[in-house]
Amino acid sequence: MTRIQSAISVTGLTKSFGDHVVLNGIDLEVAAGTTFSLLGPNGAGKTTMVRILATLSTADGGAVRVGGHDPAREPDAVRAIIGVTGQYSAVDEVLSGEQNLRLVARLLHLGRAETTARTTRLLEQFDLTEAARTRAGAYSGGMRRRLDLAMSLMGAPRILFLDEPTTGLDPRSRRELWAIIRGLVADGVTIFLTTQYLEEADQLADRIAVLDGGAIVAEGTAAELKQLAPGGHIRLGFADHHGLTAATRALPGAEADLDELALQIPSNGSVEDLKRLLDRFDDHAVTIDRLTIHTPDLDDVFFALTGHPSVRPTAAEVAER
Repeated sequence: MTRIQSAISVTGLTKSFGDHVVLNGIDLEVAAGTTFSLLGPNGAGKTTMVRILATLSTADGGAVRVGGHDPAREPDAVRAIIGVTGQYSAVDEVLSGEQNLRLVARLLHLGRAETTARTTRLLEQFDLTEAARTRAGAYSGGMRRRLDLAMSLMGAPRILFLDEPTTGLDPRSRRELWAIIRGLVADGVTIFLTTQYLEEADQLADRIAVLDGGAIVAEGTAAELKQLAPGGHIRLGFADHHGLTAATRALPGAEADLDELALQIPSNGSVEDLKRLLDRFDDHAVTIDRLTIHTPDLDDVFFALTGHPSVRPTAAEVAER
């Protein structure tokens, strides 16, 4: 049997709704056993992409392979190896956590022994054993999200689609879900993650693609993408105007902040760049009071590439950190 190198392969994917082009010639590859994150503002086409890959929608054009299978021509083969967790929970709040898992097992036509074994294992894995017989409607948002993810794993999928899985969760629940995702990847599961949270992609993804206007506008590792954004700088602070004036003589092109007694110098933040900067002061009597380095983050990248701000935590979320 030929070994499948890519868990997901997409070439020239197109999708339109009427005159509105949602996906316009998308190419991407997702290596098996990795986390791939698709970033993009609302309406960029992230959910449409997931629906096509997960056999829930059809493409207008292009070639798609999920686990080596064509979702349009071999939907049953694709469904047998994938799991999907959407933006909105699929949990039945009337049923208990255990009953939700058993319901999925029935839909998958699992035997009684296998159903019991997988239900027990997933309840333990997602820390839901104590709440197994509690009605899911009484669960917290984080517990419902964990149950939702557990349900998507009942079929032991090789590829898992997570469409904005942490939307609305508090920071603690979000990080708990991140830990679970890392564990799944360590066990060999391939994760296709869509998110608007830049920190989430930075924390989890091996590779990231930015989708905007129906096209992939950038792709690479987090470190590679950060090099695409301008704005990196070193900021030097001084104790008094005398120190600031002396520094401006050494760095006449720097941007001075007279109120803050600071200079801002464009920089990539590297050690070499910092050393070159400090060497400029060798012939000047300059005492630096404080030094900070700002390197572009994914938020800078996102805004530079799409013109949209990323989703930032709410004040309540910040207060809980």
